[in-house]
Amino acid sequence: MNALPATPMAYEQRPVDVRSRNFHLRLAETPDEVAASQALRYEVFVEEMAARATPERQAEKREFDRFDPFCDHLLVFDTEAGPAPGRVIATYRFMRRDAAQRAGGFYTATEYDISSLEAYHGELMELGRSCVHADYRAGANMQLVWRGITDYVMHFGVDLMFGCASLPTVEPDEVADQLTYLYYHHLAPPGLRPRARPELYVKMDRLPPDALDAKAALQSLPPLVKGYLRLGGFVGDGAVIDSDFGTTDVCVVVKTDLVTDRYRRHLTRERTAED
Repeated sequence: MNALPATPMAYEQRPVDVRSRNFHLRLAETPDEVAASQALRYEVFVEEMAARATPERQAEKREFDRFDPFCDHLLVFDTEAGPAPGRVIATYRFMRRDAAQRAGGFYTATEYDISSLEAYHGELMELGRSCVHADYRAGANMQLVWRGITDYVMHFGVDLMFGCASLPTVEPDEVADQLTYLYYHHLAPPGLRPRARPELYVKMDRLPPDALDAKAALQSLPPLVKGYLRLGGFVGDGAVIDSDFGTTDVCVVVKTDLVTDRYRRHLTRERTAED
């Protein structure tokens, strides 16, 4: 299996094209650039976080799956490191509704019943495989990634984005506070509520509400999950143990109107400062 697109991506206009200091943020445009994103995923997920890798992935030092050829791969290049266009130091994977149809479904559907999301009128976007090289995990670099997500959302008119977000353990009781907090404070409304597949379902409300320190639970969540919540994100019903990646997953859902409104306000402030 070689999970690389057969041809370079062709856009008349780059959906994402952001430069900040020595960083350049855009989508992968060639198979080599997709391979670079998969190599970073292997370094972070397999070598650093001890995810399981097949012999083929070990031989190629790339983390890939059958969905990759149908996805857009957001890359952040450090233009001062390595030959042009630079070293890939962060990546994120996006898949929209039409691509999912060609792929035979969304990755998230391997863990969750997302029929409520697929019935949503408007453009859908799945996010996943987010990682940043250990040398570049400062907050400013993550803000750059969110800028890329927002540009992508606005370019393609995405109305709803979703995906699996991970807690770093396969023992749900180790993250009982976090799961309970998410269940009682951020459960998606019924019309937009994914549910873990029955054979994978892990109960999230593991503690009585009055036994929960909500502030401490929120603070202990992974930064990516907190980022989704700050944008008004919800979670689905039920967690899922991903033994290959060594994580407990939750399904996150974000309506993008809050994302784009925040970005528009940011651009307005920038223009005002320039006037």
